[in-house]
Amino acid sequence: MSTQFAHDLRLARKKSGYTQGDVAHLLAAQQSAVSDLEQGKMPPTLDQIIELSLIYGRSFESFFAEVLERCRIRMQERLKDLPSAGKQTAHTLTRPASLERLTRRMAETPDHGGA
Repeated sequence: MSTQFAHDLRLARKKSGYTQGDVAHLLAAQQSAVSDLEQGKMPPTLDQIIELSLIYGRSFESFFAEVLERCRIRMQERLKDLPSAGKQTAHTLTRPASLERLTRRMAETPDHGGA
């Protein structure tokens, strides 16, 4: 897991005045799980991501900006060599427009909001 994520998570907890025990209780987890998250030893589950966002009043994107950026770059690379759909059918009529929208989204500089 990202060390930046772990650092951000630890910082958010400390700025909020919560103990690891507080966060563990709110996540319905063991304190050792919160410690592992804050040390980057384990990634959070989807439920934990959402709950952490609620606890700290921060968007998912603000916690995972660096992961999102890596995914965006990989997606841009995959778009460059996407195989042709072959013969166009009624099922693939919207493909070119959808690919164009995806390409534009991947080129945009994300706004990660935050605390």
